[in-house]
Amino acid sequence: MIVRIKDWFNKLDGRKWYVLGGVLVVALVIAVMVQGANRAAQAATGSLQTATVARGNLVATVGATGSVRALQSASLMWETSGVVEEIHFAVGERVRAGDTIASLLISSMPANVILAQADLQSAQDAMQDFENSFGDLGISQAQKALADAQDAYEKAARYLSSISNPGRPVDIDQARANLVLAQDRLDRAQEAYEPYANRPESDLARANFVLQLTEAQQQYDAALRQYNALASGSGSTPIAKAEADLALAQAQLDIAQKNYDDILAGPTALQRAAAEARLAAAQASVDMGFIIAPFNGTITDIYPNQGDQVSAGTRAMQVDDLSTVQVVVEVSEVDINRVQVGQPVTVILDAVQDVQYPGEVVAVALAGNVTQAGVNFRVVVELDDADANVRPGMTAAVNIVVTELQDVLLVPNRAVRVQNGRRVVYVMRGGQMQAVPITLGASSETYSEVVGGELNEGDVIILNPPVSSFDPMDPSNQFMGGFN
Repeated sequence: MIVRIKDWFNKLDGRKWYVLGGVLVVALVIAVMVQGANRAAQAATGSLQTATVARGNLVATVGATGSVRALQSASLMWETSGVVEEIHFAVGERVRAGDTIASLLISSMPANVILAQADLQSAQDAMQDFENSFGDLGISQAQKALADAQDAYEKAARYLSSISNPGRPVDIDQARANLVLAQDRLDRAQEAYEPYANRPESDLARANFVLQLTEAQQQYDAALRQYNALASGSGSTPIAKAEADLALAQAQLDIAQKNYDDILAGPTALQRAAAEARLAAAQASVDMGFIIAPFNGTITDIYPNQGDQVSAGTRAMQVDDLSTVQVVVEVSEVDINRVQVGQPVTVILDAVQDVQYPGEVVAVALAGNVTQAGVNFRVVVELDDADANVRPGMTAAVNIVVTELQDVLLVPNRAVRVQNGRRVVYVMRGGQMQAVPITLGASSETYSEVVGGELNEGDVIILNPPVSSFDPMDPSNQFMGGFN
């Protein structure tokens, strides 16, 4: 065999030696490349990070940042100028609605505010009269006015009736006789009174004769009217006047009846509003010299000191209702449909280290705000157990729990890639790396729920597959963990 190879080499000319050398060189290069590829593959396999697919719980959240605010907050201003006379509360103290927090020296305020004290007293008196007009006193007065009007109407009606019908001769004779007798009694009463006319009014005898004279005059006047009515017959002028008097009495009776009915029914809302408006206006003018708490809360800041000169519009106090603390955040339109009222949240404050405050979503805006960064929706979160460290204005990071799943198949987000438009994970099977298509459900910051595909519990997945295993130019490959 050796002899044959030797004979073959001896037969080779120079050109053939050149071809043979080239073949040997190519073979050597291929061997070196294969060996290098094997070493690279071994190195890549050794650097792969893996994880085992398992079942677990998933909490999906939507994160946002915002600021802390009180349920109610008011920055109170001075409404007039003057010198601060007294500050009745200190920062941190609680106040109730209507409490006077601070006041100005009366003599230092403008004249119109000082004079408002008198206007207030007048308005209070008018309000008291208004209330009395619908009380027992008002009802009694209206009842008397109604009775007087009824009596006047009846007298006018009787008089009109008497002059409208012609008197009989016998009645006229009787009326004339009554008038003569009345005249006689009046004359005798006048004569009896004359001797006592100059006595003091407190004299009992004089008072008795005055009474007799008065009664005699009234009887004479009545007899004269009766006689005139019968003697004059039904003349048009007396009848017309009597009819006008009766119409007037009727109108006055109607007014008295309506007034009585209105008082019995009580004041209308419009009447009470008008009466209260004057009192409120006067009270508002007086209150210009005071800072009054608008609601139950806590004094969180005081700007002036006692003795300071202030002017209208100067800030005086900050009052906040710290019984309920909220955080207002802006949530992107991408996530807003997953946020609902009642969802639990955790709140972390920059100013309070290592503390998470629980809470829940209490309001979700239905309309968004357009900004340069996109469309955001306002979400209000209420803290369940805020302590004294939580103060209005602090910056807060809010995580809203939008999904909570129990015992679901989970994969780390960093293991998910996109290949040919489909989400895949790379699994080690039989010592080989294999792309397995999957369908994902809910996701958190680190894990996603697997709802479909060929992935099984216990599979070993690759967290950092080589870049060559997927298309790096596919923009959809930025999902979750991106490239490693």
